[in-house]
Amino acid sequence: MVTADTGKLLAQMRRGSIEYCVLALLESRDRYGFEITKVLTEADGLVTSEGTIYPLLTRLRNDGLVDTYWMESTEGPPRRYYRITKKGNQALIPFREQWTRFRDSVDDILTRGNE
Repeated sequence: MVTADTGKLLAQMRRGSIEYCVLALLESRDRYGFEITKVLTEADGLVTSEGTIYPLLTRLRNDGLVDTYWMESTEGPPRRYYRITKKGNQALIPFREQWTRFRDSVDDILTRGNE
């Protein structure tokens, strides 16, 4: 019998997709870390804290998928902004294709399970 701890299940589902969610957010405009965290937290808990997102942003930067720059803020200290790179944009293309197929397949199986 399979039992699911909801938190553990969500963490497993989130693990493979969160970096692509960040890249997708950066497609529309550059954002700073707290802003990214806020959007992902509001999206039904994709991220639960800033401590989750900053190591991911560092990894994305190290992998060449995003780059950063500092900008003065009227509301406090300067902010580090993240910008998607060409490599980051290219990484999103196959993810989107595969995600759609994967999502549709899972939906199909879950629906058939109710028949």
